Amino acid sequence: MFPTAVKKRVLTTEEITQLNAKYKDLTVSQRIAQLYKDFDVNEVMLTSSFAATSAFLLHAFAQVNKAQKIYFIDTGYHFTETLNYKEVLTELYGLQVESVTADAYEHNFTQKDKTWTKNPDFCCSINKVKPLDLIKERFTVWVSGLMEWQSDHRATLNIFEQRNSILKFYPLLDVTEEERKAYIKKNYLPFHPLVAKDYSSIGCKHCTVPGKGRAGRWNNSPKTECGLHL
Repeated sequence: MFPTAVKKRVLTTEEITQLNAKYKDLTVSQRIAQLYKDFDVNEVMLTSSFAATSAFLLHAFAQVNKAQKIYFIDTGYHFTETLNYKEVLTELYGLQVESVTADAYEHNFTQKDKTWTKNPDFCCSINKVKPLDLIKERFTVWVSGLMEWQSDHRATLNIFEQRNSILKFYPLLDVTEEERKAYIKKNYLPFHPLVAKDYSSIGCKHCTVPGKGRAGRWNNSPKTECGLHL
């Protein structure tokens, strides 16, 4: 079930600038706590891929607001380890997780066509982007765990950014790789099991190989993002 509907807001450029100034010097936990002072929980959409170190963002939110629903885009192509990791974190942190899936006919087409081998952008559009597009119009804010050191594109982002019809919020944006490792160690957060096999960034099994950073995603392709965060 979707959360109780609240009126979707569209913030002005000035309001977004003010939010960035307000949140800039806050810690991750302070940013998350402040989010629920500035927005109703039902205005907030939090997505997670339950990938390599998703436990960081999910743990941080679970410490502040367990009422926050987590949307998991189930592409139908996840590693078994990812699905198991999702179950572990859901139980460990008492998360409310809801899966979002593609239209069955369109997903089945990508299976038969092996679309990821010919046009990975189109495959991502069907199995990731479009399913989320169908629900994100319900929300004012979309939370994601992107960090600026992960890619050139992510290094250009602000903590709050208007992306089409929704306000993106990246509470971990300026967290360094070293700070992320320290948080994980301090809080005994479990890594995705494929991290031990040299997978650094983990997506669909057809398009992910071991590699440092995002080098293992869409290997031998200029593609670096699935399209959700562009």
